[in-house]
Amino acid sequence: MDFVGLFLIFCARIVDVSCGTVRILFLVRGRRALAALIGFVEVMIYLTALGHIIGGGREMSLLQMVVYCAGFSTGNFVGSFLEEKLMNAYVFLELIMDRTPETKEMIDNIRADGFGATVLYGRGRDGVRTIVKVICRRKDIPVIVAHTHNKGFICISDVKGCSGGQFRMQRK
Repeated sequence: MDFVGLFLIFCARIVDVSCGTVRILFLVRGRRALAALIGFVEVMIYLTALGHIIGGGREMSLLQMVVYCAGFSTGNFVGSFLEEKLMNAYVFLELIMDRTPETKEMIDNIRADGFGATVLYGRGRDGVRTIVKVICRRKDIPVIVAHTHNKGFICISDVKGCSGGQFRMQRK
């Protein structure tokens, strides 16, 4: 094998591993469709380079490669979806809102729904802000976000573990 061929294999591997790294980061952040697309490209590069390295054997047709890559990317999408549905993970929501009577009502409604809400006050660019901190299950995010009526800033982070405090009772 010549130097140029070896260099191209080296470069292909750099690109496909870089795609894999970015794909995983997008999966972690819930960007399933983009991660699936990147996974398709990642495996196509990998299969092309591997076919070049192995050579001599039966090569895959373009259709077989596309189907294999589509299976890989769909697996990423479905796996991410299943993780979201099956894992009963906690998330940390930080709601940064204007300090208004509507915000107080929103906090009361969140608490009335059974969630614990810790309230702090901070100073933003345009004045005092209400900062509401809530730890809940991932599936409860839409319930809490609905109370905000698309006002303010919402930051969501994964929680590795938590204990104590007030958590919404699970309905059977």
